[in-house]
Amino acid sequence: MGSRPRRADAQRNYDRLLAAAAQVFAERGTDAPLDDVARRAGVGNATMYRHFPTRTDLLVAVYADEVAQLCARGQTLSAAGSPAQALHEWLRLFMGHIASKRDLALAVTGDSGATALVAQWHASMLATASALLDAAKRAGAVRADLDVRDLLTLVRGIALTAADRAQSDRLLALIDWSR
Repeated sequence: MGSRPRRADAQRNYDRLLAAAAQVFAERGTDAPLDDVARRAGVGNATMYRHFPTRTDLLVAVYADEVAQLCARGQTLSAAGSPAQALHEWLRLFMGHIASKRDLALAVTGDSGATALVAQWHASMLATASALLDAAKRAGAVRADLDVRDLLTLVRGIALTAADRAQSDRLLALIDWSR
């Protein structure tokens, strides 16, 4: 039997907690006090713990929402522009996601339930990247021998090692995608 839908006020609190957690974790790291998340969301601690009993539950929810947004953005880009531009823009977004979510990913890796979710998210990002790369290949805009896993590994490496966003963008631009 499925769970009942949330009441409108409960859904608002849930959404506010997710937004506040994403901001607090981005500013102060994943070890930031959860009281700060509740305060920023404008709810009490009891409300926060009712929705997210553990820190991992909150981290997983924040991460899941952002992965879903990243994958949805890939679909939007695919429908809106040239395949090469769509791929390049999504890789820029992926790179920013990796750079900004490194601590979140590390924080959930010890939890077996969270680890299974992280594997699902990786699979969805791989599927999104594969679809974009395949479209760019069909358009003749990129080399036919580009492998999606190699491409994502390269972009992940840039995201994790670049000094700042400007350097990340310059390094991504150095990738030779041509035939």
